[in-house]
Amino acid sequence: MSPTTRDPDRFAALTADLGICFGGDYNPEQWPRQTWTEDVELMRRAGVNLVTVGVFSWAVIEPVPGAREFGWLDEVLDLLHSAGIGVDLATPTASPPPWLGVRYPETLPVDRDGVRLVPGSRNQFTPASRVYREHALALTRDLAARYAQHPAVRMWHVGNEYGQLDYGDEAAREFRLWLRARYGSIEALNAAWGTTFWSQHYTDFDEITPPRRMPYIVNPSQAVDFRRYSSDQLRACYREQRDALRDAGAAQPITTNFMGFFAHADYRSWAGDVDVIADDQYPDQASATSPADIALVQDLMRSLGGGRPWLLMEQAVSATSWRGHNLPKSPARARADSLQAVARGADGICFFQWRASRAGAERFHSAMVPHAGPDTEVFRGVVRQGEDLARLRPIVGARVHTHAAIVFDWASWWAADEPALPTERLDTVAEITRWYRALWRRGIAADIVAPGADVTGYPLVLVPHSYVIEPDAAAALAAASDAGAQLVIGAFSGVADGNGHIRTGRSPALLRELIGASGEEWCALPDPSVALELDGWGPNDPTAATLGERLRSDGADVRARYVTGPLAGLPAITRNARGAGAAWYLGAVVDDAVLDAVIGEAAQGVSGALPGVSVLPDGLEAVRRGDALFLLNHAAAPVQVPVPSGLVDLLTGDETDSVVAVGPDDVRVLIERQDR
Repeated sequence: MSPTTRDPDRFAALTADLGICFGGDYNPEQWPRQTWTEDVELMRRAGVNLVTVGVFSWAVIEPVPGAREFGWLDEVLDLLHSAGIGVDLATPTASPPPWLGVRYPETLPVDRDGVRLVPGSRNQFTPASRVYREHALALTRDLAARYAQHPAVRMWHVGNEYGQLDYGDEAAREFRLWLRARYGSIEALNAAWGTTFWSQHYTDFDEITPPRRMPYIVNPSQAVDFRRYSSDQLRACYREQRDALRDAGAAQPITTNFMGFFAHADYRSWAGDVDVIADDQYPDQASATSPADIALVQDLMRSLGGGRPWLLMEQAVSATSWRGHNLPKSPARARADSLQAVARGADGICFFQWRASRAGAERFHSAMVPHAGPDTEVFRGVVRQGEDLARLRPIVGARVHTHAAIVFDWASWWAADEPALPTERLDTVAEITRWYRALWRRGIAADIVAPGADVTGYPLVLVPHSYVIEPDAAAALAAASDAGAQLVIGAFSGVADGNGHIRTGRSPALLRELIGASGEEWCALPDPSVALELDGWGPNDPTAATLGERLRSDGADVRARYVTGPLAGLPAITRNARGAGAAWYLGAVVDDAVLDAVIGEAAQGVSGALPGVSVLPDGLEAVRRGDALFLLNHAAAPVQVPVPSGLVDLLTGDETDSVVAVGPDDVRVLIERQDR
């Protein structure tokens, strides 16, 4: 195995030793030394076993070019190690010190309008800058040489929340190199970009720029390629620092923090480069759908790791500071949020941050130790979380039971996000989120898979919005239906190829045989919605909005028709039996009730976390991980849940009856007695 090959066993070895990792970002450089001793004592009281150190410490380590001030970091690591607390040591390369941008302005990013940004915040670098990367790599090498063998260091954290976009001359140079490698010749690029349109034909790669502000709409193929390039460029920054750590002998797991459904990095392409998938999650406390929506993100992270345990790298213990209106969490809600992540496969629960900052942009962001200190409800809640996670050690390494697949792809999302479509109101991630809620209500966990993945083992496969579908993806869906899967395919799917070029002929071109229907035109629907007529099933007063399709059945059963609007009388929803399975096609963006009814019918016979319960009580979440059944109540009232008798709650040690009560924001983790 080469030193740069992903090795998930490294994280498994860490959790086998520590149990569930518990802690957060620790920034001792913001505090006097006498505070460090108190921090360590409080960490031990809370059961903290892993803290991230050094994420934003570049200016402290290298206050002037070439300096290396490691003495304070030596003290911190030694102090933490003496207390039995592991360190996730960060390469502090996410935010260069101001001197780098002042001395080397080419390291600073340029926005789409050509404005060069200035130092003074964070992330003030362009990943295309060779000068930035030379300085970042030099610091990483010195950090690795000093600490790769330090006993406190249990993990490495490269950079932080990679997500910079840059349109400057540095990026233009690197984008051209990326295009040469991708296409090989300018003729191949012209064909892929369709440059005969608007006289955009290029004679040389040097004529190409990033998609900066232009007089009118940017070539959509160019725009999607720039997104691919930008993700790859960020990934290159990560990989060269990771490789430097390995070259220095670092044997610990190495990762960086993802950000859920993040638009500027294709995390599926990154997944093979990290030893453990790590993610930052900040669900909106004000949203009633927040528990289901963050569950989708957690299923995505677990799926990116091939079903293996993942790490919740950041979350808020109470309020964030960056929304317009920041609602705090109760300690019970914070506990439920953490245990929800564990239920969906996390073997690490961490926060931003350990101690609340007194100064700076995030001075009002909550922390494990708030401004008021440890004699607070927040800190007592943190202590309780540490106790709970210690009790859940038996489920470390266990996998989540999944019975559905959802198809999602970053490049398809990017292509569907370009302007000049029939409507700009159809958002890929918003549709996936809306569809996922129907699974969440039924206790069905899902794997989020790439187009073309083998999905023949799933009884239910959802394709909420795949604007781009290639032949391998179409074949995989057909094979799943032949094998017995129920497919549900959403509106405006299968429209384009990987270059964003429209597939000609009746739509969706590659799926017509599968769905037994075909369309000739996509139609934006008038506001606020148009009425549907369902064929003897589903909710009352069904509607569609945003987008429909001028569709006909080519053998499929018509399950709904438009009653009003420009498509009145035409099919809106079809179902086609094929092989041992069937394919539903939603030719319109239907309302939540209709969508839930379609998925509910397709999911008949699919086993959820609570067999025999087709729809869970409002607010109840049920997940099976390994031998454990997690029940989480996100509602304001207690719920009674039927379960097999004789189970034991790992969190309390209590044995259950045939019905278990779960209070508001409470969690039960039920497992068979081990002495039977």
